[in-house]
Amino acid sequence: MSVPTVHLAGPGEVAPEAYYATRYAVLRAPLGRPPGSERLPDDGQALHVWVEVEGVVVAVARGHLIEGDGAAADHAGPGAAQIPAFAPLSEQDSSLRPAMQVRQMGVLEAWRGQGLGALALEHLLRASVRTWEARTGWLQAREAAIEFYARMGWEAFDAPYDIEGVGLHRSMHRSLVGLFD
Repeated sequence: MSVPTVHLAGPGEVAPEAYYATRYAVLRAPLGRPPGSERLPDDGQALHVWVEVEGVVVAVARGHLIEGDGAAADHAGPGAAQIPAFAPLSEQDSSLRPAMQVRQMGVLEAWRGQGLGALALEHLLRASVRTWEARTGWLQAREAAIEFYARMGWEAFDAPYDIEGVGLHRSMHRSLVGLFD
């Protein structure tokens, strides 16, 4: 494998179309969703990380600052399922904030198992700490990804739940304090 190149677009910056094409191919096309459903209304305020190998975007990750409890629509299109809140963030525990959420993360199937997802996630978390001074990270992992996130230090904290049209998920979190000191 050639050396992977990691790219970052911060809030207000535009990620390339190849980033969105990979997001669609990995996360939305397998669900039968139309093109455009990979875009989220707050993409302009998010961090976007992508990993390229030989000019191909093979891994993507997106993060945003969580203002409330994390409840949101699954995608920008009509009929989007509602993603549940992160219960601990509802308690207004200031030690958890600033809090960031990982969403829209994935690796093209042919490139899985080579550390590229871990590389994208590490860069996203570093950028979240640098940009927002994030103290905690939160995500809703698809059932197939729970083991990956657990290996990366994330902890599940609730029972599995179904996001309509997507499948079973678990909410996970991790502290970011001191992670990159």
